[in-house]
Amino acid sequence: MYTKEDLKEFKRRKIKPEQIDKQIENFKKGFEFVNLVEPATLNNGIKSVPTEEENYLIDLYEKGSQKADVIKMVPASGSATRMFKKLFTFMETYKGEAEEFLKFVQDKSPDSMHEFFLHLNEFPFYTHLKNVMWNDEQDLQKMLDKRMFTDILAYILTEKGLNYGDTPKGLVDFHVYRDFVRTPFDEHLVEAALYCKKGREAHLHFTVSEEYVPRFKDRLAKVSKVFEKMFNVKYKVTFSIQKPSTDTVSIDENGELIRDEAGKILFRPGGHGALIHNVNDIKADIIFIKNIDNVSPDRSKADTVKYKKLLAGTLFEIQSKVFEHLDLLDKRGVTEAQLDETEAFIEANLGYKKAEGLQFKDKKGRVKYLRNILDRPIRVCGMVKNEGEPGGGPFWVKTADGSCHLMIIESAQINLKDKEQKKIFERSTHFNPVDLVCGTKNYKGKRFDLTNFVDPSQGFITTKSYKGKDIRVQELPGLWNGAMAEWITVFVEVPLSTFTPVKTVFDLRRTEHRNVFSK
Repeated sequence: MYTKEDLKEFKRRKIKPEQIDKQIENFKKGFEFVNLVEPATLNNGIKSVPTEEENYLIDLYEKGSQKADVIKMVPASGSATRMFKKLFTFMETYKGEAEEFLKFVQDKSPDSMHEFFLHLNEFPFYTHLKNVMWNDEQDLQKMLDKRMFTDILAYILTEKGLNYGDTPKGLVDFHVYRDFVRTPFDEHLVEAALYCKKGREAHLHFTVSEEYVPRFKDRLAKVSKVFEKMFNVKYKVTFSIQKPSTDTVSIDENGELIRDEAGKILFRPGGHGALIHNVNDIKADIIFIKNIDNVSPDRSKADTVKYKKLLAGTLFEIQSKVFEHLDLLDKRGVTEAQLDETEAFIEANLGYKKAEGLQFKDKKGRVKYLRNILDRPIRVCGMVKNEGEPGGGPFWVKTADGSCHLMIIESAQINLKDKEQKKIFERSTHFNPVDLVCGTKNYKGKRFDLTNFVDPSQGFITTKSYKGKDIRVQELPGLWNGAMAEWITVFVEVPLSTFTPVKTVFDLRRTEHRNVFSK
């Protein structure tokens, strides 16, 4: 089935032929949908931290972080192309004809192209745009007056100007300050200085596309000294790329592998779930994970900093108790009463409900069962009230052994044709803004192999286009979905103010991102 060239390519990518066999099998069989039991809601899977406990948890983290190695991990490989999709479409299709212009001016919706040009001076890249056009002897205002819209967009999207069509989202201008315009990359550096440091050192890790690594390093060299002086911190920043060994194959309508013009198998990135391998390589006690586009300017960072510390304090508290119970299970004289206590702790705090009627042959079997539940990596996930934003939701999910676990589930993992499953999905009250704090070492201080806690059955199969034809592509279980499905999972409610994503360019005009100078 595979040619000599295929096998050479597998070897270069460090992929075993059996991996490709498994992917092809997945295409044939498909992935099973998860079995939702009910949505996780407040006091039923989602914790609400009482006001009187907030300072205790924050203090717990601040003290603990000076003894532990903490790092902030930011998936930052995404291109800005999607962010500017509507601008690309307009640039490629708008001809400026009378009827077309009439439709243009009549559309006053917040994400219309009319509003974009009307408020162009409010976007954070406006000054940058004006300058590159001026260097080209072009006057932006005059071009606006002449309705030269597509020409202006060419300066925003192509290498003629800002080249945002070929720029990682992390390096797009997001926030205007009095004498500086910050990118999302910059804002993550600032955030780390405020809640993710040990002593004066702030450690960050960014996963980026290989072709963009030099541009991120150039930006780091440009801004790091400024922020180090501003926040009295020393940055330790590392980068990694998605491993080629996690790429996946695609098939056509006949189930045949897609190949390029040279006959080579077409590989595609396996989705953000592939990044579990990057997380696995990080040598730290505590790992914060947050998306590249979820940032806010300094005037709005207070809640972000507070709740990151609160989530991490919750992790320290849970982790300490888990370790105590594991130490207890190591003792030969552990009693049935102590095992009852451990079981009660698990069901009250760790997002786990045992299968109904579960029985054990003896105490040894029960100890093994409890140890298996406790001896896992731990994640504490911020959950915000669902107000229409996209994102995975928190649910109780029944697994093959009959037990129920807390998991973050995307709609693609649910059989929405099943009326009962759809009802459960629609009753969800919260969603996950990718706000995670992870403990990746066991109670003896050794790092877990995180790849042992992935549920491979939670992958995705979707349809994409290749050379004008539909192809079926496969994604690995999502990083905060199936890739962490077998972690100890704790959900904590956090305010919506901690979630300020920029999915499209129009989001930059939201109140939380407006260009109000930092005081």
